[in-house]
Amino acid sequence: MTNGFLLIDKESGATSSRVVQAVKKKFQFKKVGHLGTLDPMATGLLILAINRGTKFSSLLLESHKTYAAEVTLGIQTDTDDAEGEHILSKVITCSDEEACKKLLSFLGSSMQQPPIYSALKVQGKPMYKYAREGVKVEKAPRAIEIKAIENISINLPKISFEISCSKGTYIRSIARDLGELLDCGGHLSALKRLTQQEFLVNDAKKIDEITELDIIPLEQAFSHLGSVNLPEEKLKKFINGSTVDLGLSESGLLRAYNAAGVFIALGRNSSEGFKHEYLV
Repeated sequence: MTNGFLLIDKESGATSSRVVQAVKKKFQFKKVGHLGTLDPMATGLLILAINRGTKFSSLLLESHKTYAAEVTLGIQTDTDDAEGEHILSKVITCSDEEACKKLLSFLGSSMQQPPIYSALKVQGKPMYKYAREGVKVEKAPRAIEIKAIENISINLPKISFEISCSKGTYIRSIARDLGELLDCGGHLSALKRLTQQEFLVNDAKKIDEITELDIIPLEQAFSHLGSVNLPEEKLKKFINGSTVDLGLSESGLLRAYNAAGVFIALGRNSSEGFKHEYLV
């Protein structure tokens, strides 16, 4: 069975779930899942987990991401992006310098209010379904971190930039909040995911271009981690979920191999010993 990850260069207009189904049907894979939703309007890197790769999904879902974004000031929409209905239009009075300063104020840690049109659930129901029904629901702000905002280009009403952020960050909310800070409203008019973890959109392919040869093996996907070989006498205990003492000085996640050099798991080493977290 083929296991690993596929890097898709998603086109605008397609939902992430539609991409999953298209790839699953194309190759008749048993299991396929995406590792971080891209809104239909957005383009760029969408990582798919194939078969046993889905067991490692949480690792990549937690990873940082980088986007190329474009915000249009002066118009606010109900979805906070270009696909929504216009709900506010105002004259832009800020200077380029003020717009840049306010954008950079998002750097660091903060609490972000998610868009009302999002897949986040309230009482088991996605927020966008409440919004479509005209029902107002509250979702508590979430902690996010903006690690970098670079390559800023301002040609009002548009501001383009690259942004590196933590899991759970909504760039649509950045656009909305920037518009509020500048007292003119704003929405996200373009978005492209450039990176996720160690993966790059430049290495991704369109759905009609990919083949099974493009699948990144599990071992290769985590080649940035250190590795350890387990002796035969400790292998069974490790596989059964017990902690084993390997005398390792390195802490954190490591690739685990059996005595024959076959990749078998990702394990975490701590002061208590080495224990698997994700078995191949």
